[in-house]
Amino acid sequence: MTRELLKGNVAIAEAAVRAGLEAYFGYPITPQTELLEYLSARMPELGRVFLQAESEVAAINMVYGAACTGARVMTSTSSPGFSLMQEGLSYIAGSELPCVIVDIMRGGPGLGNIQPSQSDYFQVTRSAGHGDFHPIVLAPASVQEAIDFTLLAFELAEKYRHMVIIAADGQIGQMMEPAELPPMSPVSKTHPEWALTGARGRSKHVITSLYLNADEEEAYNRKLQARLQSIQQAEQRWFEYATEDAELLVVGFGTAGRIALSAVETAREKGLKVGLLRPQTLWPFPEDRISQLADSIQACLVVEMNAGQMLNDVRLATGGQIPVKFYGRMGGVIPMPSEILNAIETEYQLFSVRE
Repeated sequence: MTRELLKGNVAIAEAAVRAGLEAYFGYPITPQTELLEYLSARMPELGRVFLQAESEVAAINMVYGAACTGARVMTSTSSPGFSLMQEGLSYIAGSELPCVIVDIMRGGPGLGNIQPSQSDYFQVTRSAGHGDFHPIVLAPASVQEAIDFTLLAFELAEKYRHMVIIAADGQIGQMMEPAELPPMSPVSKTHPEWALTGARGRSKHVITSLYLNADEEEAYNRKLQARLQSIQQAEQRWFEYATEDAELLVVGFGTAGRIALSAVETAREKGLKVGLLRPQTLWPFPEDRISQLADSIQACLVVEMNAGQMLNDVRLATGGQIPVKFYGRMGGVIPMPSEILNAIETEYQLFSVRE
């Protein structure tokens, strides 16, 4: 295997193809449009389905229909487009359908701008639609992770019969890095037993999210909650650095977590006992590891490209044992390592005084 220089959006698209993607439906919106453009040529040349829908609402409902057949199916969008998909996402969740949704986040609220941001954290983790459910949410911090998480997304979607969201800020989608693509996997010739593939020779299958009887709806919800509990126990993922003797823990995801690593490395060179934890799953959130680290650290600093959304999950995970402070930039502004280092040094001095 050789590494090649790849843009994040293109890397995700090709990784999906090599993972056996059978059908893609989407609508162009910056900063993810290259993903759609790449697949518009790549999918037809392989004899697979590509369709540019008339809107994001149409695209997610096409994903819904294709997922009913058991096909590996994906869409991609950016923040305002993801907002439009909410009803369709809820139908998909209520129908227990595996699919992959890529959200390359931009500044908001509203149309905002096309700069990288992490303002969709609440939207992707707090159910992505109405009802009592969570999607699995993967958050890459590099082009290589974007590739690896694309493969993982399809595996998890089919393992749990559940939707998986790849939530990457616009920086990950637009930047170019050397990365290694996986070998091509064949498109599966078989589909799961629940899929709608024609009822000739067997009893019919029914896929629906509509349960008019309250007891039936509650029974489905109990089944879903049991699955979510299994996912929460088994699929928490994270990257950590220099946490063994850390007194201050920095927590950040995606680009913010990547930049925070540089600041933590500099702080270490200055003799400060600082560590980093970068969540790779935003749901299930790596609360178990953060809770464990909270027993040995003095304080926590959360870094995000928003006004403080993951901050709430870190506070819940630490259980009020330690101070949890925040540093963030909004509207598509990317924090610099020097800014995060200043925030680290400020917080480190504060808890040193408290001691």
